[in-house]
Amino acid sequence: MRIRPLTVDGLTALAPTTVACLLGAEAATQGWPPLDAFAWTLVALTNLPLVLRGLAPLTVFAVVHLGWTLYVTLGYWPVVNSPAAMVALYTVAATRSNRVTAVCAALMGGVWIYAGVTSDSDAMASVVGQAIGYPLVIWRFGYAARRTAELTVRLRAEQAERARREVAEERVRIARELHDVVAHHMAVINVQAGLARFVFDSDARTAREALTTIADAGGEALAELRRMLGLLRADGTDGTDGTDGTGEHGAATEPTPGLDRLEEMVERVRAGGVPVDLRVHGEPRPLPPGVQLCVYRVVQEALTNVLKHAPGAAATVELAYRTGEMAVSVTDDGHPKERGRGVDPDRMPAPGGHGLIGMRERAKLYGGTIVVGPRREGGFGVHLTLPTSEQAARRGDSVTG
Repeated sequence: MRIRPLTVDGLTALAPTTVACLLGAEAATQGWPPLDAFAWTLVALTNLPLVLRGLAPLTVFAVVHLGWTLYVTLGYWPVVNSPAAMVALYTVAATRSNRVTAVCAALMGGVWIYAGVTSDSDAMASVVGQAIGYPLVIWRFGYAARRTAELTVRLRAEQAERARREVAEERVRIARELHDVVAHHMAVINVQAGLARFVFDSDARTAREALTTIADAGGEALAELRRMLGLLRADGTDGTDGTDGTGEHGAATEPTPGLDRLEEMVERVRAGGVPVDLRVHGEPRPLPPGVQLCVYRVVQEALTNVLKHAPGAAATVELAYRTGEMAVSVTDDGHPKERGRGVDPDRMPAPGGHGLIGMRERAKLYGGTIVVGPRREGGFGVHLTLPTSEQAARRGDSVTG
């Protein structure tokens, strides 16, 4: 649970304020004047500004030391407000440059020595040593905190940039595959147009069927083309990298995979040593090539993860044809040594992994949902739901991981 910075500063201010109150109550027993109402007011005005130390470190430092100096000048016990001065200097050291911190450290040391002179201390050598040593130690701790914060910010920026590049690369790769889908539709349209022209006068029925096929293929091609352009525009990438748009230098020779090649891919995984049970629920029906490609790639990535991270596990692939949507589930029963012992943390997907990014981007592209994570009964699961029509795809666009 993240706590608001102002709340943290408020809780931090309680520590020196509490110490000041305890020391102020003991001032008389230490031979110093007891604190009256005005002195307690000065204690409050010196310590309470620490609540705002994160918003204005230099201002708070100045207010704290001004209150401390006035408190010392009036002859009260200087130690009472010294914790607030230390916290104020630490805040400056943790948030400002070394040059600014050096000035503030010198100011704190000067007030410390002034307190020793005002109180006619018999141990001025010790007072001077404290005035030098305490600010230097606090400066060192503040500097370490500042460097740690800077490195953390830099690391997060690098992680965000790496994730952005991975998403961009994955989108371009998906766009290349969609290019193959569009090329397939164009080939169908070309063949059907030739057939319609050839039989236009002799076989009107065949010509009408060919034109219907052209219309359907054209609609699907336009939908895939919109998806491809949406991917490229989303990241400002045009996909021009010296290839022909299929991911290879030259013409693509391998057809775009679909559900008809799912059994072939499952057999390859079985040959790799993973028992895979492929189940189909509902009445199979033709699906848009892009949807088939999405299902194929998600199943492929999920089974690859089983091969890599859960050797010896058994996997189940379930396809469910539902009204207006397609549901896909890939689950495994876990590595043999994991069974009955919960989830292995090593099996959790990396936040920036290419496979997880690819599955999420594909689900988002087709307006579907995907859930990836450990199963309560053991093992791991990937659950994908895709709308099978353009209208249904427009209604949803959510991904869960």
